[in-house]
Order: sequence, then structure tokens, then C-alpha cells
Amino acid sequence: MRTLYPPLDPYDTGMLLADPLHRIYYEQCGNPRGKPVLFIHGGPGGGTSPRMRQFFDPDAYRIILFDQRGCGRSLPHACLERNTTWDLVADMEALRERLEISAWQLFGGSWGSALALAYGETHPTRVTELILRGIFTLRRWELEWFYQEGAGALFPEAWAAYQAVIPLDERRDMIAAYHRRLTAASRDTQLEAARAWSVWEASTSHLLADPAQIAAFGADDFALAFARIECHYFMHRGFFNSDAELLDRVDRIRHLPGVIVQGRYDVVCPARTAWMLHQRWPESALVMVPDAGHAAFEPGIASALIDATDRFR
Repeated sequence: MRTLYPPLDPYDTGMLLADPLHRIYYEQCGNPRGKPVLFIHGGPGGGTSPRMRQFFDPDAYRIILFDQRGCGRSLPHACLERNTTWDLVADMEALRERLEISAWQLFGGSWGSALALAYGETHPTRVTELILRGIFTLRRWELEWFYQEGAGALFPEAWAAYQAVIPLDERRDMIAAYHRRLTAASRDTQLEAARAWSVWEASTSHLLADPAQIAAFGADDFALAFARIECHYFMHRGFFNSDAELLDRVDRIRHLPGVIVQGRYDVVCPARTAWMLHQRWPESALVMVPDAGHAAFEPGIASALIDATDRFR
């Protein structure tokens, strides 16, 4: 079983002026002359953390992390204005140009897998490989499974807490009900909904619950950005033109080497979507981790991801 590479510090940090409103935090670590890889975090709205640097051999890789619009160290915090999938794709391309990288490996999990696919399908000549985990494509059934009816049958106590914020007469559309509260004028209303939304996801992400992650997801600043931005994207179905746009455009990346890592018992992003992506992209390698849920740092998933980054270094 592989374990994370040792902790490391960035050799470069900066802010990318994406537009007159948004400033995007980025950092580089590892080998400045190494193979470029872009870590694409989840959520949307999750932000990056130092542990995310440790999936890559620092002697071989030039490791780039960035906080997507409105989250982490990017500014303004929790902002929904001009915050769409295609704005993020444009930010990634602007960052690539700023760093003078001709093409890079994409590494993304959960929402990060969706954004990696969106970028790769838009700019296939700028990608060398894709490593994707916990596949999420924002199709209607994926959203309804987790936020409306499905996953709650497996986590009834956590589901009860998630539902409790919403009155009975609004529960026919939980995403819309949460969206009303997460965009309300009252910060207290926003925070109550944000904590419940974020804790629901943290409570279901691991095969065995991680109390530390649940507490971190319930913290005010994190929860507000995470819940507001996620719900904003889900209300707009990812800003895609069709329900299966990412799967339907996969032919644009089939020539690229790829690894799909999926936890068998992933409740947040069920294995069906990873399987469907692999059927559309049979040249990819599908690694089904038998004893894992959704989280990237679960031992089996982390080991498979490190195997993949080592394979491409």
C-alpha cells in the first residue's frame, strides 16, 4: 500500500487577476523543471490544502495547485458572481499561459474530475494525461441521488440533520430550498444552511466517518464558500448545455492516457458514473478500490492515485 510523499512547501505563490472581480490564488512546489501537473480540487468551493501536494513525487513533478473562484485563498470569498464552469476553465488556461507551460497533466477528484474533463475536452492539446477520482459529471440523477433521495437511505441520521434545516413543504426540491437560504440577505440564515449542507457531505465521504473532516467542513468560512458555490453550480446544472455533456464529448480526450480511480462504496459519487466514463473511454485504466468510499485520502484510494502519478512521471 502506497502512502503520501513527505510534506513540502511551495517555492512560488501568486495571485492571478482573472477578471476585474476575481483574484485566483496559485502555488508551485516540487521540481521547477519537472513534469507539470495541475491539482484540481473538489466542491466546487472546496479549496486546496497542503496535503494535496503529497500525491506527487516532488523530484519528478512541478506541482501546481490553485483555489477556484470564491474559495480557499482566492478572492472575493464565497462570491457567486461570474463563477461558472467555463470561467474556471478560462482561469486554468490563463494560469497555464502565465506559468509558460505548454501542456500539463490534470489530476482531479469529485468536482475536480468534472472540471478536468471540461478543460480537457475544451483544450485537449494542452493536456498530457488525466488522473481522475470519484467521477462526477453533474447529471440530474447524480445530484438527485445525493441531495434529494438515495444516499440518505444509507446515512439516515446524517440525512435527518441535512433535512432539518428545510421545512416539510419545501423538501420536494432540496437543492432549490437550500439555494434560497444560501443566497438569503441574512448571514445567519446562510450560515445555518451552509453548515448543514457541508456537514452532510463530510459525514458521507469516508467509508468510516472522519470526525476531524466533519468538524472542518462545519467551520463557518469553509462551509459558507463550499455550500454557496456548490449549490450555485448545482442549481445551474454545472452550466452545461446538456445533461450528459461531459460524457458525450469524451471522444475529444480518448487519445490521452488516463487513469480513473473509484471507491467501490462511494456514496457521494456512485461508481456507476466512473463505469460509464470508462465505457466511453475504454483506453483509460479503471481502478475500482474495493474498500473505500469517496475521499481522496482513504488509504486504498490514495495508494491508487500515487501509483498513477508515479506511472506518468
